Amino acid sequence: MIKSEKSVFRAERETLKVTFLVFSGSSIMCVASAVDPLRAANRISGETLFDFKLVSVTGEAPVTTCGLPVAVSGRFDAAEPTDVLVVVAGFGTQNYATSGLLSGLRRAARAARACGGVEAGTWLVARAGLLEGRSATTHWEDMEDFSSAFPGVDVRPDRYVIDGPVFTSGGASPTFDLMLHLIRTRLGMAVALDVASVFIYDQARAATDAQPLVSLGRLDGYDPRLAQAIRLMESHVDQPLTVEAVAKRAGVTARTLESIFRKSIGETPGAYYLR
Repeated sequence: MIKSEKSVFRAERETLKVTFLVFSGSSIMCVASAVDPLRAANRISGETLFDFKLVSVTGEAPVTTCGLPVAVSGRFDAAEPTDVLVVVAGFGTQNYATSGLLSGLRRAARAARACGGVEAGTWLVARAGLLEGRSATTHWEDMEDFSSAFPGVDVRPDRYVIDGPVFTSGGASPTFDLMLHLIRTRLGMAVALDVASVFIYDQARAATDAQPLVSLGRLDGYDPRLAQAIRLMESHVDQPLTVEAVAKRAGVTARTLESIFRKSIGETPGAYYLR
């Protein structure tokens, strides 16, 4: 059980101690999305309102998927006090889930006010038993396997989920959204807007928005017919529509849709849908 007398997602000016436990195989974007908004909030406010540090299991620099190492301040110590423990992981989490680590996560979480998992970090938090009976999310690629592995967890396709003292996020962009939410609830909308502006970041999604299988970016403005067709395909993956049905719902003929796909993506709608 995680100590949760007071949620960390509430108006407070007290310094919040945050420990990021980073594993090799993490995405550098997930690490940055977790850490940099807090750094920017400290700079904007002129105070150390987020006292954060990065650690690893061994004390050595974890290597991210792009090959860049992440500088850490030392080894993860489950006995060291922290308000929030954030587990950031990616590929290879099955290699890290030792009994010693999971025991350490449980011990640290019990003493903390909140505990969370970023991307595949959710797997380690779940293996430690910290998500049993709670709602959570993970990256959309892992969602089906995660649901099978942890039937006691209410797995949601949301960008991020906060359930009491436990939070989870599905990837880099949702993690940035989550940290902005933490900043906004603790320090107010003005600081959160300033932090978003530092990174020229438009937060256009809500926490409960489903993670897209295909990130369209500005494709809606580029060709809304193509964007609508892809979203239709995405929402009918389990029971696929015919290309003709997709075209009809997108308001074009099948021939026009094929032309749009070939011009924009370089393959037929059927080939894209199958892939």
